[in-house]
Amino acid sequence: MQRNDRQGARGFTLIELLMAIGLMALMTGLSWRGLDSMTRAQELVEQRTESVLTLQSGLAQWTADLDALTPQPDLPALDWDGRGFRILRRSFDTDASDLMVVAWASRTENGAAQWLRWQSQPLRTRGELQAAWAQAAKWAQNPGDADKKNEVRVVALTGWQIFYYRRDAWTNPLSSGGGAAAGEPTNPTTPASPATLTTPDAALPDGVRLVLTLPAGDAIGGTLTRDWVRTNLAGTKS
Repeated sequence: MQRNDRQGARGFTLIELLMAIGLMALMTGLSWRGLDSMTRAQELVEQRTESVLTLQSGLAQWTADLDALTPQPDLPALDWDGRGFRILRRSFDTDASDLMVVAWASRTENGAAQWLRWQSQPLRTRGELQAAWAQAAKWAQNPGDADKKNEVRVVALTGWQIFYYRRDAWTNPLSSGGGAAAGEPTNPTTPASPATLTTPDAALPDGVRLVLTLPAGDAIGGTLTRDWVRTNLAGTKS
């Protein structure tokens, strides 16, 4: 009887090959989706971490600016006009005689609002201080290209408020008499009338409260409050 060697060397049929290729393609697709999800998750974590670090740096700079507050005779040292918050502070340079003006404001561009910081060059004369003080107010209201060169974008926000601590209470600096409750909102897009602005010779507040409203969906969303108390107060207040 003649032996049929082909019976022991049977190969795959076309259907079996197609099924094997399909399974391999499915496994490759699942593996790719898993890797893609891991990559996106890692990128999201890195973005959120960067956002948190940026916000922390901005708040640290805010505190450092207030800690370096340096009142001068017949010159304003602190002012909030509803748009910008200006501070007269010591310069970063080692020369203690140098001063500088810093300002904080928010601006909406392309539908997104940003919290911004501006600073002047080191200043030595009264004329330079007055010019920089006025320039900071102009930057907060309607900055030009030259003013924008000295600004830094800090963090995205949807609104912000400032309150002063005076007479054992947090009050709205723009309200007449400074008697508004700490929960009363201010509109940063509406300039205050001259009668309600903080006068240059007004006593410095014992503390400053910063309230930031951060967009939902960011690394940190919702309302964030940061309180600062003057370090040279005779007693402590809470």
